[in-house]
Amino acid sequence: MLSNTGKLAGCTLFITGASRGIGKAIALKAARDGANIVIAAKTAEPHPKLPGTIYTAAQEVEAAGGKALPCVVDIRDEQQVEEAIQKAVNTFGGIDILVNNASAISLTGTLETPMKKVDLMLGINLRGTYLTSKLLIPHLLKSHNPHILNLSPPLNLNPVWFKNHTAYTMAKYGMSMCVLGMAEEFRGQIAVNALWPRTAIQTAAMDMLGGEGVGKQCRTADIIADAAYVILSQPKDYTGHFLVDEDILKERGVQDFDQYAVQPGHPLLPDFFLDEAPETLVQQMEQHGATPAFKPPPSSSSSSAVPQSSGPIESTFDIIRGVINEDLVKSTQGIYQFDLSGEHGGVWFLDLKSGSGSTGRGEPAAKADVVMTMDSSDFSKMFSGKLKPTMAFMTGKLKIKGDMTLAIKLEKLMGRMNKAKL
Repeated sequence: MLSNTGKLAGCTLFITGASRGIGKAIALKAARDGANIVIAAKTAEPHPKLPGTIYTAAQEVEAAGGKALPCVVDIRDEQQVEEAIQKAVNTFGGIDILVNNASAISLTGTLETPMKKVDLMLGINLRGTYLTSKLLIPHLLKSHNPHILNLSPPLNLNPVWFKNHTAYTMAKYGMSMCVLGMAEEFRGQIAVNALWPRTAIQTAAMDMLGGEGVGKQCRTADIIADAAYVILSQPKDYTGHFLVDEDILKERGVQDFDQYAVQPGHPLLPDFFLDEAPETLVQQMEQHGATPAFKPPPSSSSSSAVPQSSGPIESTFDIIRGVINEDLVKSTQGIYQFDLSGEHGGVWFLDLKSGSGSTGRGEPAAKADVVMTMDSSDFSKMFSGKLKPTMAFMTGKLKIKGDMTLAIKLEKLMGRMNKAKL
């Protein structure tokens, strides 16, 4: 962990989405300097699946040495944001730093994303960030060293970061465009920067998104908190930068990044929007059976004239037939369809909803709960344990349409298959 320097002592930070995860980690880091933290988030009552409320976060901030002001704020609601800002100014006398952390995510394609989800992502990520910044800037201009820090990625127009989740990318890039514009607009008056992680960060949201076991492929939120602390300690002329956590900390002399790993030594999931992962990370991923989504897939044109055999896929389904049973069907209750492309392309199904289960070629008799689309070679790797489903999904190699909870359950079947082969 990067040592605190005391530079944020007495500063007031307004942090959106600070009841848990990355927002709370940044709050606690600043609190250790004796900073004042405005915890602006929606969670006043405990969430059934996500830990933490604005009040539990406030207790942690004060235990760490800071002062806390918990405020119930939906950043899409202009009046709620205004009221929270006024409370903060009345309580602490002013505001020095805004951290736009609150965000919504849905990694779904255009046809699979309901407009309600599109509106949610654009409303929180883009509009909420713009609104909160707009309302806070008059107060920040009164501070001696004001900062706005958005948790958003470098603007990268590589189509690979759009094709699988256009709505999410537009919403997230909206936050980054706020940095691009406001940094210039307020140059010399307010530092405006963006921060993004090199790898996936373990949060409750990531656990829900990636399923069981994703944590060991992540770093903790402490790496973001340490990087944010470095940025917020800079003078206000340090502005307009799109920064990556690992790069900032390397510049500060940090060499041991295992300290931030949930499971030191385990291969890490690279985060979205960064085309160039460090070489060592790429090697680790490849050893883990994955190829980053930004690398072009191997060309199959040389084999296109050769009659296609479904041998490896047939073999995989033979193993699946050997491990499914009534108990698995009772505990799963899902029908899966696999739309495979590439050398051994075709449509297959796995019925874990009726009887003792069944598999076969073609579409299932009843509508599939989950449709998985991927290359046939990646399918074989996934079911043989060489490619983690989470890794395949996060790197764009696997597209999932339908019930994500049932998709995650499929990992258990893969675990059984690997035991069956031993």
